[in-house]
Amino acid sequence: MGLREINLKEEYRSDRDNIISEFFIPCLNNCIEYDRCVDFLSIQTLATFSEAFDRFAEGKAKLRMITGHRFRTADLNLFTKIFSEKYTKSFEGKSIRDAKIQKIQDIVNKGQIELKIAIPNSERITDTFSERIGIFRDGDDQTVAFTGTSKESFSSQSRDFESVDVFTSWNDKSRIERKVKDFEDLWENKTKYVKVYDFMDAEENNLLKYSSEWILNN
Repeated sequence: MGLREINLKEEYRSDRDNIISEFFIPCLNNCIEYDRCVDFLSIQTLATFSEAFDRFAEGKAKLRMITGHRFRTADLNLFTKIFSEKYTKSFEGKSIRDAKIQKIQDIVNKGQIELKIAIPNSERITDTFSERIGIFRDGDDQTVAFTGTSKESFSSQSRDFESVDVFTSWNDKSRIERKVKDFEDLWENKTKYVKVYDFMDAEENNLLKYSSEWILNN
């Protein structure tokens, strides 16, 4: 089954749709590549992808993420270990959390997850990177893009009220091409007003931040 076989709507909204079960999970389970821009990334979110993305286990899926430069302290410590080639210890343990983190590290080590950091470098951008777009691709070269929601913990008990606008390559080719170009320009550090770094480059140059006030408000 490919993306085109999913019965997709043009918009999903919390008051009338289950965005997770009706949109995210079907698209994740029927794609081989997922590109995502978010303002904030947590270990919980990355673990969610590793659980929901069936093709990771088959070694076929690829996830590229661009996020802002602010993290929770515990998350930042774990991300640094997971993405560092120098950290060779295993996360394996008795807890479910340890198993999830180990799974993330295994996927990263196989090159299936790449993480970059976008940091504003212009006086016109006064806060942090907060673009929210996503792009799914399947094996038939079909594409689904969306704008909207930024949180993907997939928790059914702690969801924000949110909406997602959806575009497909078979119904809205020009907009898909524009979203793909926007992401690729970011990934290649060709976008005005922000500079994009590989995660470890940003970490090693002390560009990653922790703000308790920002975390509490998000």
